[in-house]
Amino acid sequence: MEMLEIADKTHDESRQGEAYAPVQQETAVYQRHFYIESYGCAMNFADSEVVASILNKEGYGATRLPDEADLILLNTCSIREKAEQTVRNRLGEFRTLKRKKPSMLVGVLGCMAERLKAKLLEEEKLVDIVVGPDAYRSLPALITEAETGQKAVNVLLSREETYGDISPIRLDESGVCSFVSIMRGCNNMCSFCVVPFTRGRERSRDAHSIVAEATELFERGYREVTLLGQNVDSYYWIDEKNDETVTFAKLLEKVALVSPLLRVRFSTSHPKDITDEVLFTIARYDNICNYIHLPVQSGSNRILQLMNRTYTREWYLAKVARIREILPGCGISTDVIAGFCTETEEDHQQTLSLMDACEYDLAYMYFYSERPGTLAERRYKDDVPEEVKKRRLQEIIDLHRKQSLKSMQKDVGKTFTVLIEGNSKKSDAHWYGRTDHNKVAIFPKSNNGLQKGDYVQVTINSCTAATLLGEQLVNP
Repeated sequence: MEMLEIADKTHDESRQGEAYAPVQQETAVYQRHFYIESYGCAMNFADSEVVASILNKEGYGATRLPDEADLILLNTCSIREKAEQTVRNRLGEFRTLKRKKPSMLVGVLGCMAERLKAKLLEEEKLVDIVVGPDAYRSLPALITEAETGQKAVNVLLSREETYGDISPIRLDESGVCSFVSIMRGCNNMCSFCVVPFTRGRERSRDAHSIVAEATELFERGYREVTLLGQNVDSYYWIDEKNDETVTFAKLLEKVALVSPLLRVRFSTSHPKDITDEVLFTIARYDNICNYIHLPVQSGSNRILQLMNRTYTREWYLAKVARIREILPGCGISTDVIAGFCTETEEDHQQTLSLMDACEYDLAYMYFYSERPGTLAERRYKDDVPEEVKKRRLQEIIDLHRKQSLKSMQKDVGKTFTVLIEGNSKKSDAHWYGRTDHNKVAIFPKSNNGLQKGDYVQVTINSCTAATLLGEQLVNP
């Protein structure tokens, strides 16, 4: 899986967070309420919206306050040990709350539920319900079972489930940007990754339902969608009725055609699968953002082979060059892992030199955390000392911050179209938004009636390594 939990990020106004609770629904009165937190990747956040829809049909309304909830759910991530420990700590807090309200049910969803299964129910006695990523439709039955005092669990994986027929309930506050899941699972067996074992095999969602969801979001006022998948470039769906094969490039085009006012992003691309067809489609439509997340993980061919990434350093660099040939100025971000099994200082230097060659606009950087059940855990010894991992990670972070500042400085003096997503986190007197290249832009509000969801031309006057600072362009 490429959409890893963030260990370091340079955008200090990023919309991503570790925990995410829903907005209280105001249009109906509910007798029962649920509270949900999401951890890890964007796919988990999107899944929580599917869960909210399922619960809503069962008469549950959302609440922001755990002590008001009849049902507490944690949608979890197993990518890194830290993510799992965070969830364990949170479950301990909810156990205290449950003592005061014995009828309250606590459930764990997602990858951690799939990986730990009975351990959560029996050994730790922290939860009442355990539900894997492909079993959310069974939640109502599991809740009924748990209400009788039984421990309820369903972690069965599916080869067909995409939740394509479920209209997610949007849990974000902005009402401007939203995720749209286009596929589930992963067929890539990267040796460090637990996702193929927790989310199952790859399957693509019906293209018609994806376009319908994007259209409905636009009609409700949303102005940006991010198409989600563990590897979006391998999206493949056959429309038998119309005798059409829909590749990811064709799906991108279909969503872009919903409206020129709907921005389209996607995440994540596996370097081996992104095609020229996708790149030319991005070039053809102004509303498909010029930004690609292209995880490299390591700059060493030896480590890439151990990771089972199926490409070489040279091949990856050629792909980056091709992106910049077809899409000049395209923003490129990446994931980097420091201290993978047997990594030497020379391997580490190869990663730094590749970063120098690519000059990423944004990077998500981690030190290796061995996950039980992965190919790496079975095949290799996690033999790089933690202090060495942390030192190498810090060198990667330091280099990227220099590159990020350089990337931001190139935009000073230029004017960009920015989609207003809301107030700046640091000041209600400033708007927050992003450019086409996924760079955060902050600019002062003015008395001209602008609101969230509007597009505005912003001239960049200065920057930090994380943020563009500008002002609205005033037409003469």
